[in-house]
Amino acid sequence: MLCLTLALNSEVSRAETTVHGSLSIGFEHDTNVAVDELDRSSNLSDVGRLYDGNLRISHDFNDSVSGKVSYDFSAIDYAQFDRLSRQTQSLGAGLSADLGGVKAGLNYFFTNTRLDNNNFLTYHRLSPSISGFASKRWFFRGAWVYGDKTLERRPGRDAVTHGLETDAYYFWRGLRRYFNIGYAFRHENSRADRFDFEGHLIKLRAVQRFDIGASLSTLEAGIRYEERDYQSITPSIGEPRYDDRLKIFVSFDYQMTKQINWRFYANYSDYQSNLPSADYDQTVVGTALEFSL
Repeated sequence: MLCLTLALNSEVSRAETTVHGSLSIGFEHDTNVAVDELDRSSNLSDVGRLYDGNLRISHDFNDSVSGKVSYDFSAIDYAQFDRLSRQTQSLGAGLSADLGGVKAGLNYFFTNTRLDNNNFLTYHRLSPSISGFASKRWFFRGAWVYGDKTLERRPGRDAVTHGLETDAYYFWRGLRRYFNIGYAFRHENSRADRFDFEGHLIKLRAVQRFDIGASLSTLEAGIRYEERDYQSITPSIGEPRYDDRLKIFVSFDYQMTKQINWRFYANYSDYQSNLPSADYDQTVVGTALEFSL
């Protein structure tokens, strides 16, 4: 990690810039390789090589205003399903201000995904938020979300999204042990009416950090449930579509050194839908080695 501190005025404010980056490589086994954005699954398993990298730059303009920019790259290269190998690049920027007990923020993300080395998906996300501590242990965050996605060669699925998100955090032992419960509402308006839907999502997450040797490792587990009600008749089934999506996940990060982290993770997804192509389950198990720069 590289830190640069510039004293703007020794009595009034202090500006600080922090740069952090990481690279990781790993492997993942997927019991049902799928393209969720197209409601398609192969019903076949495969192993993929994982590559990830990120760069974060944070800057404190003064004691109450800070900003950040980020770049992320991730890729999975399947052994058999080459045509489903994907690469994703994301750019992000955010600005936050401390308003005296409450923090206001504005975040923007742009994501570009390629499938089989061809343009597949672009997504823009803008999210103003407000957050703060209600007590020593309770922290709350609320946000409005605007999204705009475009799928190459699937113009009917191009969509604009409006939504609300809220999260509550309970810090049982500070950052050593805490819980997160959240709710999100989403209204997606697609170019083709059959893809319009309203969705509700509930999530629960628990994080436990503990010492192994001289390092602090992290165990995380959680569950997400999403319900989607489509607004128009889906022609292939002759009725409005509905989806129930359940996901259970667990991960363990072993901090081998200050610069090297070894991660293990697993998740199980159960997608239930009256549209047959969107009705499937999937189990993913993987591991990755991350090097901090």
